[in-house]
Amino acid sequence: MFTASDNTTVLVLFIALGILGWGYYRARPFGKLGLLSWLQSVALMSPWLLFFCLAAMGIYLNVVSILFLFVASTGLYIMIGRQLREVANQEADSPPEPKPDSLERSESPLDATHQTHPSAVTPVPDPISSLQPVPLSSEDLKILQGIFGIDTFFATETIPYQDGVIFKGNLRGDPETAYQQLSANLKKRIGDRLRLFLVDNPDGKPVVIVLPRTNEPPTTSISQKVLAIILFLITIGTIFEAGGLLLGFDFFENLTRYAEILPIVFGLLAILFCHEIAHQIIAKRHNIKFSWPFFIPTVQIGTFGAFNRFESVLPNRTVLFDVAFAGPAAGGGLSLLMLISGLFLSHPGSLFKVPTEFFQGSVLVGTISRAILGSQLHQTTVDVHPLALIGWFGLVITALNLMPAGQLDGGRIMQAIYGRKIAGRSTIASFIVLAIASLANPLALYWALVILILQRNLERPSLNELTEPNDTRAAWGLLVLFLMIATLFPLTPGLARGLGIGS
Repeated sequence: MFTASDNTTVLVLFIALGILGWGYYRARPFGKLGLLSWLQSVALMSPWLLFFCLAAMGIYLNVVSILFLFVASTGLYIMIGRQLREVANQEADSPPEPKPDSLERSESPLDATHQTHPSAVTPVPDPISSLQPVPLSSEDLKILQGIFGIDTFFATETIPYQDGVIFKGNLRGDPETAYQQLSANLKKRIGDRLRLFLVDNPDGKPVVIVLPRTNEPPTTSISQKVLAIILFLITIGTIFEAGGLLLGFDFFENLTRYAEILPIVFGLLAILFCHEIAHQIIAKRHNIKFSWPFFIPTVQIGTFGAFNRFESVLPNRTVLFDVAFAGPAAGGGLSLLMLISGLFLSHPGSLFKVPTEFFQGSVLVGTISRAILGSQLHQTTVDVHPLALIGWFGLVITALNLMPAGQLDGGRIMQAIYGRKIAGRSTIASFIVLAIASLANPLALYWALVILILQRNLERPSLNELTEPNDTRAAWGLLVLFLMIATLFPLTPGLARGLGIGS
């Protein structure tokens, strides 16, 4: 007879299979490229599918087996990714079929380049653009038409857009190589007053957008910096309050006991600073301006972390990934080190007595704790070192920021790896999951409101939005997203019993 936890496991399994089936249905029209992309998804989800299948049959894997499955699936993902890129490059190098309704015709390269003369400019009727004509002069348009070529981007149509212009056409060759050549041609002929973007249009076809450099992201104002300082000071207060509650007293009613909370405060601040400094270091390495952190205070665990804004236009999605990944990697790595060290330092008589049920609140923490503490988790309560709880809190803060929504670190990583369309869908899915989780945990509703109000929008497109991060970065991004799920996803009672957590 199935228990409630078994039903949950089976439900998760059927949802995963449904997602794979829907992905296969969507991938078929795209031929070999679509099927290879679908196989990458299968490779990533296979460890979870096997895990839940075995759990539904009452077979539970240990930490070593889970890590082996993840490493194997990551290696398979990278192999398929390389084959996918080879097929994509082969299709990109093959000549496109002639289209009678297009301006492109089978003729010599010299004749083809002549098709981009100013008379080929054919603005599409648009009520907004008709009221706001393109501020670029005809001389500018002639110069812009001259930056294209048969080996980079073959422009077939010009459309007014905001303060600039959109060029539709056909991309030739590697997107990064084409972008670098087009940008160099633009800078050589016009200078730095215009900026060139290579992006996908809603139909999934590459287009070139040229805009004035006046459309730059805003920098942090003085009032916003003052707000950041105020939020940081409030966050210090909530960290003291959370630490006091852990020790069994209210800090604001016992201010003289602040020294007892200092180790917890310094531990959490070390994780936060490590996270934010890593963001700033990688951003500076890529010559990107990154705003001051705006911390989110909360009494439950002291803080939910911080959010930042890019104050520069990003050159490509690789830079977006590097900056977004650096913070969780540094802060999460330090948190994991603190957790493991604290568990090894735990002994009977340690400062905190934690009910065993608490270790069922996280697949990652529960599994690691079972591997280190062993039979101690059979007891009603477990004595743990303060460093273990600090690391646990740090992992939760990191995991919340890794949720694949909006401008959170996880949303940026999702946008960098899969593009804006998938990132938008993952944002909606995150809201749905948080809405369902809020029925059992009010904290999920609070976090959903934070994302909805502050972080729901995606990042601005990069200058080169077409070139994806390499497979190594994709694998690292999927690893941290996996750790996010493992940190926030609780152990079911059946799985906890199988791992030996609880009396």
